[in-house]
Formats: sequence, structure tokens, C-alpha cells
Amino acid sequence: MCEPNDLSLDSRHLDMAYAAATLTDKFFMGNVVTAENAKDVIAMSEIIFGGRKAIEDTPALISLVNCNSPLRWDDRMLDSLREYVLAGQPVVVTPFLLMGAMSPVTIPATLAQQIAEALTGIALAQTLNPGCPIVFGSFLSNIDMQSGSPQFGTPESGIGLLCTGQIARSFNLPFRGGGGLNSSQTVDAQSAYQTMMTMMPTFLSGTNWVMHTAGWLEGGLVSCYEKFVVDIEILQSLMTEFTPLEFNVESLAFDAHVEVGHGGHFLGAAHTMERFRDCFYRPFLTNSDNYERWMRLGAKDTKARAAEIYLKKLEDYVQPEMDPRMKQELDEFVAKRKSQLD
Repeated sequence: MCEPNDLSLDSRHLDMAYAAATLTDKFFMGNVVTAENAKDVIAMSEIIFGGRKAIEDTPALISLVNCNSPLRWDDRMLDSLREYVLAGQPVVVTPFLLMGAMSPVTIPATLAQQIAEALTGIALAQTLNPGCPIVFGSFLSNIDMQSGSPQFGTPESGIGLLCTGQIARSFNLPFRGGGGLNSSQTVDAQSAYQTMMTMMPTFLSGTNWVMHTAGWLEGGLVSCYEKFVVDIEILQSLMTEFTPLEFNVESLAFDAHVEVGHGGHFLGAAHTMERFRDCFYRPFLTNSDNYERWMRLGAKDTKARAAEIYLKKLEDYVQPEMDPRMKQELDEFVAKRKSQLD
């Protein structure tokens, strides 16, 4: 979710939580800017899910707090963590590390710092509410040593992901990392290969919770519709690539080899005809036409095709239904809190 910077700073957390609750049927993240913001989002989730005990028994929110690296937690993060933990809601405890600025330039030193920062936050959470669900978070990249600007989709970031997955598992903790991170200003080759440089180790490291997965541009300063579509194509391809193979009589297809024999082809084989509709991943964005057909159909590049797809998705969107009484209670809560805050 993007933060609506054109709305009041004091109450925009209410707008974000309200939009997430009414416009989607997915769970949403809790605001961590202040403890009061956290309390508001928790109260809204209680309205939606049936009270405090209901969300304590079955968590409805997840939030993320960042260590103020190096080696410091600030009051806003800890106060927010406290509210969510006491409500039994999971928290992703994440050191935000850019090597060369917020940690040393070497990966081993950064990993050691990351462990120290994450475990202090996790230990505090467990002290406040033993057994509260916690995620070991990691956001690890580096700066450009010429300009000092943050860099994303770097080899060092990928190495950090692979290492952190092993570290989190050694503590028997679920692991947050990765995402479609890149530094590109537009939907181009750089945005795609940098995203893949992060998403591939995200899959390889067995990441349990991934944020910033789709739509990222310019180091997270931009959320782009076309890039969102491109990233969904990448994710679906990776999910297919990482799906375990099944070895059985049907997949080994001995009968197909007997049917086709030496020097034949499998296009018309019974085994193929039974499976051709779903035997391979069918991309929704990728174009495999020859050059002449591609030109004849408008010579649309990836960005143009992605734009058509996202516009169609927006056109077809249907708002999820919500109980009218619940929505009225939510509306009244948001209106009351806005009148107090603005």
C-alpha cells in the first residue's frame, strides 16, 4: 500500500487502514509511526474481526518495525511494537541496513550487526508477551560508494538474503526478506534484472514473508502499475520454477515414447493431447510472436502490454462486500478519530 501524502499527516493512517479494510479482502499491515496510530489500527481490526479476544486468538494484522541502525531502537518503533505485541499481533522485527552507511561495508560484519539488532527487538517482544508471533526481518543492501545513494537489486543484497535465511532458521524463526527491489526510474531492462537479482535469492533462501514484491521503482519512491504487472509475471514464473517435480507413471510418459517411436514427434501424441492446455506455464504478459506479427499488431513493448493489462484489471475491479453495520461502525470510528486528530 502507498502512503497518501496529500492527506493529513496526523490522520492518514486511518485512511490507509480504512482503504485496506474496505477495498480489499486481504489482511493488512498495522501503522507503526506512533503508538497512538497503532492503537487506532488495532481498534479498527477489533471492529472488523469481532473484538479484542478474537484478534488475540486469530491475529488479524501484521506490522513491521525497523531498528534505527546502527545499534539503536527509537521510541516510536518500540512504542508501536509494544502495542501490537500486547494485542497478540505478529511483528516483523527488521534491521534496515545499507552497507557503507548503516553497517560496515563487509557482508559478514553486517550479518553480525543484523543478528544483534533483530534479536534485541525480538527479545523485548517476547518479554512483553511470551509466545507472541514474531518474524526475523532483514532489509540488507548497500550504498553507491561514489554518490552515497542507496542501491537495490545488488549482488551483495542477494548474498545477504541467502545468508539471513540460514540464520533465521537456526533460531527457528520465520524470515522476512527480499522483494522486487530495484533502482530504476522506469519499467526497463534494469528494473527487471535488478528485481530478478533480489527475487531469485528470495526464493532460494526459503523466505517466509516477502514485502515490496510488486510495483517497486526508484528505490521504493515510486509504485508503478506497469511494473506491478511485470513483477506478477516474474513471480508466477518463479513459483512454477520452484514447484517440486512429481515422478510417477504419468509424468515419466513411457507410453508416449512407445507411441511415437524413433524419429517421430510428440505434438499429436495422446499424452500431449491430454495435457496440452496446462502442461506448461502460460505467460499473460510475455510476447513470443515473430517480428512481422509483432509489428503488425502495434509493436507493443512490455510496458505497453502491461499498461493494457492493469487498465483492464482496474476496469473489472469489484469492491468486496462488507456487513453494513460493521462498515457503519468503522465509518463512525474513523470520523470520530479524525475530528480528534486533525
